Amino acid sequence: MLTKEHLTRPAITTRDLLEFLRTKHIHAKFLDRLKMRYRPLICPYIPLLQRVGPNDRVGDIGCGSGQFLLLLSEFVKPSFSYGVEISQHLIDNANEILSDLGKDRLVLETFDGSHFPPLIGTLDIIFLIDVIHHVPPAAQKTFLTSLAASMKKGARLVIKDINAGSPLVVFNKLHDLVVSREIGHELKPDTVIAILKEAGLEITDVDKCITYVYPHFTVAAKKP
Repeated sequence: MLTKEHLTRPAITTRDLLEFLRTKHIHAKFLDRLKMRYRPLICPYIPLLQRVGPNDRVGDIGCGSGQFLLLLSEFVKPSFSYGVEISQHLIDNANEILSDLGKDRLVLETFDGSHFPPLIGTLDIIFLIDVIHHVPPAAQKTFLTSLAASMKKGARLVIKDINAGSPLVVFNKLHDLVVSREIGHELKPDTVIAILKEAGLEITDVDKCITYVYPHFTVAAKKP
């Protein structure tokens, strides 16, 4: 949920994000470097960044090469950041790009994609950014329910994903086919909302937007 503190911060632009990322270099695969440099052009990061306060302990599930955590460290400076990813080479990328953060402010580790590590239960706000459509359909509900059960009381969950209810979803399917060599399993926002409510979370706000040809939705929830 956006607070007065969030809204009074200096405005951040996509250009700010791109210019900052241009200064960062990692020894990674070409596609990983491309995502690191240009993803803010298609992913609405700024509203996500605005949800975090400097005293928050933040988690990014499916953190990839650490781009979102890097942007948080520069533009928000949360007290602690935690990233998990199923791919070790992506965690290696993230460790390199976030090497300036000390161990007291950052933990990165791999996980099996279904069993959430204990540190999840210490976080104030957790992000799932374009993750759920990569989870097999049969496991999506279990994934979200298990995550909700792992959260502490009062913790917030922010899910940003591609809206299956939009005809533009076909462009993300083509994107994933080229970039990830898979077909995404996108959900409608109402489906995500229903799963989270059944898992005992309270929905705080819902947003939808389109960047270029990519239809996004954001569902924010809180554990009472």
